[in-house]
Amino acid sequence: MKTLKKILLLSIALFAININAKEKHSFEIKDGKFIYDSKPIKIISGEMHYARIPKEYWRHRLQMAKAMGLNAIATYVFWNYHNTAPGIWDFETGNKDLKTFIKTAQEEGLMVILRPGPYACAEWEFGGHPWGLLKEKDIDLRTNNQQYLDACEVYIQKLAEQVVPLQITNGGPIIMVQVENEFGSYASQRKDIPITEHKAYNLAIKNMLQKNGFVVPFFTSDGSRFFEGGSIANVLPTANGESNIEALKSMINTYHNNEGPYMIAEFYTAWLDHWKERFRKKSPQNVVNMLKMYLENDISVNFYMLHGGTNFGFTSGANGNNKKHIQPAITSYDYNAPISEAGWATPKYIAIRDYLKTKVDYQIPEIPKQIPVIKISPIQLKPISSIQEIKDFINPIEAHTPMSFEDLNQGYGYVLYSRHFNQSASGILSIKGLRDYATVYVDGQKVGVLDRSTNKYEMNIDIPFDATLDILVENMGRINYGAGIKNNTKGIISPVYIDDYKIEGDWEMYQLPFDKPLTINKKSVKNQNGLATVYAGEFELDSVGDTFLDMSNWGKGIVFVNGNNLGRYWKVGPQQTLYLPGCWLKKGKNEIQIFEQLNDNIKPEVSGIDHPILEELRPSDENNN
Repeated sequence: MKTLKKILLLSIALFAININAKEKHSFEIKDGKFIYDSKPIKIISGEMHYARIPKEYWRHRLQMAKAMGLNAIATYVFWNYHNTAPGIWDFETGNKDLKTFIKTAQEEGLMVILRPGPYACAEWEFGGHPWGLLKEKDIDLRTNNQQYLDACEVYIQKLAEQVVPLQITNGGPIIMVQVENEFGSYASQRKDIPITEHKAYNLAIKNMLQKNGFVVPFFTSDGSRFFEGGSIANVLPTANGESNIEALKSMINTYHNNEGPYMIAEFYTAWLDHWKERFRKKSPQNVVNMLKMYLENDISVNFYMLHGGTNFGFTSGANGNNKKHIQPAITSYDYNAPISEAGWATPKYIAIRDYLKTKVDYQIPEIPKQIPVIKISPIQLKPISSIQEIKDFINPIEAHTPMSFEDLNQGYGYVLYSRHFNQSASGILSIKGLRDYATVYVDGQKVGVLDRSTNKYEMNIDIPFDATLDILVENMGRINYGAGIKNNTKGIISPVYIDDYKIEGDWEMYQLPFDKPLTINKKSVKNQNGLATVYAGEFELDSVGDTFLDMSNWGKGIVFVNGNNLGRYWKVGPQQTLYLPGCWLKKGKNEIQIFEQLNDNIKPEVSGIDHPILEELRPSDENNN
């Protein structure tokens, strides 16, 4: 019996070794081609970001990629997703388990293209930078600045520990690694820095990657007009969004020894979306026609996005320009991509798949079954605490002038700035340094809003004797693209004025990071219109599945379900629903909590519907938006 037991244990051990042993392959860039196992290949890749997809759905989404006809997956690594606060690193919990995502891609027969930054863009908060960098007064992001380079070195060391063993040279699926990201456009915007310094920075990032064990081919990724600032000697330059085939090949030849391989690292399947702007779309035929042009001209592609997913929590970033100081990204990152936010095969997906079936020399599997979708009957919610009552449970930070989020050691969420007035004050309230959205109260009554997305920094105000001014400020996402990333502190970052009088002394800051649901008061309280309020409720389910919470009758805020922050909603649109993955629901009792900032005539109920609403813009009321 003991002998038989030993044989069984030995057999199990040998089987486990066989399962875990990865067959080694090779990948190189040689003679103007991508070479896999000594044979030329064309890369047909799609971008999806593990941070934007529930871990429980990673395999499904990767199978969807394979079934569309792809042979590779590209993903950004967002530095701030793993470096959650100064000195705090997490590559293990939930969606942060990068190693498992990469291994799952390999199990599904997909090569992996890694885009580690350190800067990512991607409409992600701060372009992937940790907010703690902003506490360093002399730091200059994405430059040959020693403080910034030192921080990058720590990040790359931490990342290397996770992914270096997963390179193709070690039996893993990683075939290429990007150096920085779209650096040429940044170099063109930072004309205050000599091109030699820009080049020194970009080369320093490449050298860091090499020093820390990255040995697969490197590449850069830029708009073709910006190759001069973004390219690195002996590193493959790839182009983003270039539809002029002749220009594409000419630029790559110029910066790559007069030869390919040629690749579009970001082949846009549609475009990004902001609050208060229409939802962007691109037709299936448009995408397929462009794909034909690329493949018939020997150009490899990476669809951006193949599957966008969701900016859960406070992860959505923002853009900005001279006309609009900030353009916050919506919570959904559906992107009108071939695979929808909830993982569905769209008409665009089917059109691409049908075409690729005629072009590739490998078998394309059947499309995986769609994850079930459910409806949820109206859930009744009760107000459990207003913003005024929340103040009773938080110890404020006191200061002579308002403090930024970063000075308060807070990255995301909200801060309530409060000041008592011993004398009456009236006039124009002005907060030029508002970052980004403020609901203003006098003695608990809402008197207006200020909004950086409409460049609205002033309003009339009348503060009586012995009254309190409260300003609830929301960080709507740090700028993720352009030279503006270096000016990204949040909260109130300038003096507060009433007319020409600077309001100083006796400021109190109440921190509301909402990194988890509030647990301060489970009893129902009297609702007060216009006063920011936390609502809570419970609902029972007999079965679980994906659903979309219909927030179209609410104002502005965030939603937690079973402790998961689904992200922001805002009645201005175009997004009116929040995607709720079925893997975050439970049979039996579920809990929901909503922080509603505007609270104007809210009917406190919410339903789960079976489809998203992503294209419904509404007129913005400047006083109550």
